[in-house]
Amino acid sequence: MAIVVLPDWLNNLDDEDIVFIKKFLLASGSLKEIANIYGVTYPTVRLRLDRLIQKIQISDDNSSEPYISLIKRLALNEKIDFDTAKILISEYKKVKKEGVVYEME
Repeated sequence: MAIVVLPDWLNNLDDEDIVFIKKFLLASGSLKEIANIYGVTYPTVRLRLDRLIQKIQISDDNSSEPYISLIKRLALNEKIDFDTAKILISEYKKVKKEGVVYEME
C-alpha cells in the first residue's frame, strides 16, 4: 500500500482552489478559456490566479515566520484588510527586532 504525501502548499488550498487549478491545467493555462468556463471577465480570472499564487507562496514561506504567514493568509482570505495586515506585520517585526515583550492586562 502506497502512502500519499501531499506538499504543504497543496494541503493549504481550499477545494475551490484545487478545482480551479484542475480547470486551468485542462485549459492549457488559457485564462481566456477559464473566464468563459466561469462566466466572468479575464481580469477576474487573473485576480483569482494571482491570489492563488500568493497563497502558494505564503505556504512555502510558512516555516520561517508562521505569524506573518497567518496574517498574510487572513488578508488573502479577506478576513482582515491589507492595511491592517501591513500594520500587524510591521509591528511584529519591530517587536521581534527589539526583543520587546508585551503583557496583556
